[in-house]
Amino acid sequence: MNSKISFQDVVKSFPLKDTEFTALDGVSLDIAEEEFVTVVGPSGCGKSTLLGMAAGLQEPTSGRVLVDGRQVTGPGPDRGVIFQQYALFPWLTVRQNVEFGLRLAGVPAAERHRRAGRAIALVGLDEFADALPKTLSGGMKQRCAIARAYAVDPQVLLMDEPFGALDALTRVQLQEQLLATWSRERRTVLFITHDVDEAVHLAGRVVVMAARPGRIHRVVDVDLPYPRTEEIRLSAEFRKIRNTVWTSVYHQEPAAPAA
Repeated sequence: MNSKISFQDVVKSFPLKDTEFTALDGVSLDIAEEEFVTVVGPSGCGKSTLLGMAAGLQEPTSGRVLVDGRQVTGPGPDRGVIFQQYALFPWLTVRQNVEFGLRLAGVPAAERHRRAGRAIALVGLDEFADALPKTLSGGMKQRCAIARAYAVDPQVLLMDEPFGALDALTRVQLQEQLLATWSRERRTVLFITHDVDEAVHLAGRVVVMAARPGRIHRVVDVDLPYPRTEEIRLSAEFRKIRNTVWTSVYHQEPAAPAA
């Protein structure tokens, strides 16, 4: 497998008052080009820390994170990052928000307009391109954030619980829209979630994390075809995989105490 993202024996520790907290301990994981991988696990297992290191927002204490064979040393336009919080500029329209990263990169106005328009169309916000964020629903704001990430043409999408704050119906709608966009664009996606059903529905593989210290507990292959229809979501095969992931998340043996 040609790895698009590679975590190589990654350890991440944080100093505390009288000791040190190990958020991740010896994590190794390879994600192939165009693969959609979800990461799920109990609170405190280091899911967001893992994504933050792939984004270049944090550095490993030891080990390496590689993208396209190059060590990650900071943020870059090859990686689009989408958080649970929309982080939109309230005084800018949808189009201006989507163009923001392109403007910072010095992309000429005509090209900015073209690329932003294409990204806005991908997420179905054409009719709201000139609207301010205050007029948008939560789901529409998140679609705007996704469009902004797509506009800079990243090869990797890093998504940290992007639908976590949304109501159940909007969440399902955005899952379907994200998969439809991924099917056309085929970016490599690392998607953090606390929702087991979401993890299984979206992914080709589900990485189950264990906590304290954060480590990979199990990797579950999701041998279900795309597109992931409602029929697949309600199938016996889906339930079987979902139950495997659920058991792996919520019935883990506690970590052995350090020697």
